[in-house]
Amino acid sequence: MKSRVSILIVLLIFCVLAANAQIHIGATTAINATAVLDEGLKSDPRYDAQITYNASPIGFAFGVNLGRKFGLSLESIVAKQGQIYNVIDIAKKVQGERKIDLTYLQLPLMMNFMSGGSGGVRGNFNFGPQIDILTKAIETVQSNPGTFKIPTEDPNFELPTGAVVDPSDPTQYIQNQSIPTTELLSKEAGDFANTQFSLAAAFGLDIDLSKNLYLTSQVRATYSLTGMRNGDVVTQIAQGNASGLISEGATVQIGVQLGLHFMIGGTRSKK
Repeated sequence: MKSRVSILIVLLIFCVLAANAQIHIGATTAINATAVLDEGLKSDPRYDAQITYNASPIGFAFGVNLGRKFGLSLESIVAKQGQIYNVIDIAKKVQGERKIDLTYLQLPLMMNFMSGGSGGVRGNFNFGPQIDILTKAIETVQSNPGTFKIPTEDPNFELPTGAVVDPSDPTQYIQNQSIPTTELLSKEAGDFANTQFSLAAAFGLDIDLSKNLYLTSQVRATYSLTGMRNGDVVTQIAQGNASGLISEGATVQIGVQLGLHFMIGGTRSKK
């Protein structure tokens, strides 16, 4: 009996949507500034976070407009994320790079709020939950040795811990040894979480190109509610450590997205 009622409800919803909906499909591309909110790296004086730009080169969208002012859309986006940190020596000179490279398949389910009317340009605001499926991840570090002059005028000078006198020039010393590009963490080693849960929001303009074709331009932001590195989030919350989740490597992405969409079963404007 319950299964029959469920089927009837689904059929009723489908009939309502089919009778009133306008369906659209499209493709998108984007460029984003991304950041990893890792408190461990942020507080380490050896690393200096840089503004890092990544691409979401291709995405696909399927949407249903339930009127002129509201709709739903499901997207599938290949998105690159990560962070670059400069490796800093004790003289505050850049000697290398620590790099986090991530690639996700993002699946946002967005509620679309649109300005009404039949004009050729309309505003939009989108908001909804997002699942991020990890497809590639690697964290590497590379560093050159730092060389510093020995202050011969200071009779009490002692070499810093880990430093050695430069054999090619006894008037200077070497701090930190050279580190070739070294893999620290990877998806294959199980160091990164396979999925993240995020919130996505965007606002922008829909611009009609013809009766059935329109362009979308948006400023979009996503924030992950869970960390990128592997860990038992449920256990952390149960132990009262929910406030510490941000230190596990949450990611933030802010960028500009462009999309080209085709309307089925209706038109965007009277154009």
